Parts: sequence; C-alpha cells; structure tokens
Amino acid sequence: MNTLVGVGVGPGDPELVTVKAANLLAKADVVFVPVADSGETGRAEQTVLYYAEAWRVERVVFALHDREHTERRERAWDAAAAQVAAWFAARPDGTAVFATIGDPCVYSTFSYLAASVRAVLGELDVQLVPGITAMQDLAARSGTPLVEGREPLALFPMTAGPQRFREALERGDAVAAYKFGRMLPETLAALRATGRLDEAVYGAGLGLPEEDIRPAADLDPAQQGPYLATLIVPPKRTGRGHGLR
Repeated sequence: MNTLVGVGVGPGDPELVTVKAANLLAKADVVFVPVADSGETGRAEQTVLYYAEAWRVERVVFALHDREHTERRERAWDAAAAQVAAWFAARPDGTAVFATIGDPCVYSTFSYLAASVRAVLGELDVQLVPGITAMQDLAARSGTPLVEGREPLALFPMTAGPQRFREALERGDAVAAYKFGRMLPETLAALRATGRLDEAVYGAGLGLPEEDIRPAADLDPAQQGPYLATLIVPPKRTGRGHGLR
C-alpha cells in the first residue's frame, strides 16, 4: 500500500525538527513541500533541504494566502492531489512525505491533501509526525511562560475574524494568534481595548536570519505584518513575576 506521511518541520529553525521527522526526510522516496508559487522556495522547503537532497524534493502549489475557502483554493487542492496521486501511481508501495511548517494537525494544508489523495487512489496509508508550533517557539525564544497550572489557552487564526479573539482577551485567558499580518491594526486595537497590549509578544521569521521578536506594543498600528507572524498573550496573573528572561 502507498504511504503518505505528514511531517511537521517546525516554524523555520532546522534544528527544531524531531529526530523521527529528520529520519523520515532523509529516507523518503520523495518529499513534497507546499508553496504559494512554483518558483518560490517556501519555508518548509528551506528546512527540508537540511535533511533531504534537492532531487527528492517536489513542490506542490497551494493557494496558501487565500483568506477564504474559495474556488481557487479548491482547484489548487485538486491539482495538488492529482500531482501526488500521479507520483504514487508510478511507484506502487512508495512512501512520500509531505512537509509542513509547524504541526500537520494545526492549521496545515496536509489534512486537505491527504483526504483528496485518498479520494483519488481509494486506498492510502496516512501517517502523522508532530512538529513544534510557532507559538511554542515564540514562547521559548521570548522567555514567556504561556500557560501554567489550570490556565486555559486559546489559539486563533485571525483570518476567521477578530471577535472570538477579543472575547478570549476579555476573559483573561492565554491567547495565541496566527495569520494576522493583514489584520495587524485590528489585532492591536483589540489588545489595547482589552488592556492586554503590554504583555503581548510578537514574532515573525522565527529561527531565520530575519527573525523579529518584540513587544506587540512596539508595533506600528498603521502597518501590516507578514502573513506568518505569530502573537502570544500570557494570561493575566498576579503575584510573583512570570518572565523567564
């Protein structure tokens, strides 16, 4: 049976790849990587190339930056599934890896791809290898204890709208936000309105030469940020200080 493995390769630093993921990347017959354009080298591919030869890496184009479930996204999923299914058709019992930034179960394109490939092939062994998420990496790099004890954590893609994000802020929960680059003004406004701006931490390009980590209060509310920016907001706490740096 053909095997498709969704492998999380972390937020960008190639040293934040698990041993299991590195071993799979090194021995898989092919490693598919998602890109927004066939000519680009995406973040997942940059990490994969530390472990896999370039000739085993194959780009799969997705509408990665579309904010809504559009017809263009559907066409991209169908084309990606056809590409992967064609590879399997030529190699019975082959093993393919799909490398995704972060974790394959957290806002990843892998779940769409696996379902579509299975629909084409009819039979497919799908496996998953977890990866470190951007919110974990940002918390570690900034020395921010994200949750302790019984504190809840809410994770939001800001492309879904800011209202639930604001509600979590108002409750005092720990909050992490993804994909808010184009909504940076609205995100900062919600933080300011709920009194949570001063404890919020912003990160982009984590583990890369262009890494940018700073207090969210230092951001310009008149500008937009990169699509893959991450925001963490620890819960409201009293008593002893909770910073690790």
